[in-house]
This record gives sequence, C-alpha cells and structure tokens, in this order.
Amino acid sequence: MFAVLKTGGKQYKVQSGDMLRVEKLAATAGETVQFNEILMVGASVGAPFVEGAGVQAEVVDQIKGDKVIHFVKRRRKHSSKRTKGHRQQLTLIKITEILEKGADKSGVKAAVGAGSVSGAAVAAAAPKAAPKAAAKAEAPAADAGADDLTKINGVGPAAAKKLADAGITTFAQLAAVDVENFDAVKVKADWVEQAKELAK
Repeated sequence: MFAVLKTGGKQYKVQSGDMLRVEKLAATAGETVQFNEILMVGASVGAPFVEGAGVQAEVVDQIKGDKVIHFVKRRRKHSSKRTKGHRQQLTLIKITEILEKGADKSGVKAAVGAGSVSGAAVAAAAPKAAPKAAAKAEAPAADAGADDLTKINGVGPAAAKKLADAGITTFAQLAAVDVENFDAVKVKADWVEQAKELAK
C-alpha cells in the first residue's frame, strides 16, 4: 500500500520501508513521528486530506543537503560580485507504517516542521486564545461608565491605558487632576483644559 503525504510544502509518495529526506522536523534521531496531512492512501483520495489517515516514520538523522552556490555579478559600470553558499537543513526518515484509519488515536507525536507553525500547533493554541478573546470582550463592559480619553488631543491608547491604571477613566476625573502634584502619570496641562471642556 502507498500513501501521498504533505510536509514542508512538498508532497511525497511513500511506501512502508522507504527512506526520505524531508524539510527539517522538530525531532531527534530515533524518535517516531506521524504525518497527519495525508492526501491519498491506496484508493482513498482526500478532500484535501484523508480523514483519520496517517503515516508513521522513524527519524534516522538530522542532515544537511548539498551545497548550493548563489553567484551574482553586476556587469559593466558596477563590476561587483557576490557569492553565497547554502546547505538546506533536512531530516532523514524511514517510513515504518501507513495507517488508513485511527491515526488520530495512535498517540504518536505529530511531525512538526522546525521553522514553521503547523496546523496542529495552531489548533492546540486555539483553546488558549479563546479565554483571552473573551476577557477582551468583557473589558469594555466593565468600563461602561468610562469616557473615551483618546478624544483628547495628545492622549493615545497607551496614555489612556496608563491613566486608567492610575484610576482616571472619565473627563471629570482628569479635569480635577493637579498637574504639579500628580506623579502616577505625566499629565499635560492642555489635557486638563480639554477634559474640562469635554466634561461640561
């Protein structure tokens, strides 16, 4: 049985026992990883991926690809030259098993690229991001009685946050501030004047 897997922006047709060089994975030699982005397994074609399918592989070694020379020459008046060499970071893997079903319940570590964020990593982070979004949504409701201090010329979002942290959330509170003796935030005299006008 063969499968077509996707990793590092490339697609590979693999069978059990194949040795592959793929874009660097965040894994050490001897570890077993599982590729979950499977485009095709045997006669099953995904849309875009085959549900529940996976390809397990053993990491043999972390290697470098062949050296590529990038030479640039600017002719005529400039006569400048630049030579750059590059060796791509790769991972050598051996395909151990192709799973048509149940790959999501296998418990094997997902193959994640070393220099990128995979879809699995984004999905894992999504539940953590949801409470933060909920907290941000609740914040304006808590400050329902507060004025928008950014209407004052010179007060931006950062200054408004500092004022809020110091307990000043309304124009009336800002109008009552003594500029000389208020140490929590550097308040300008024209802010106080504008706040007096807006508080009326």
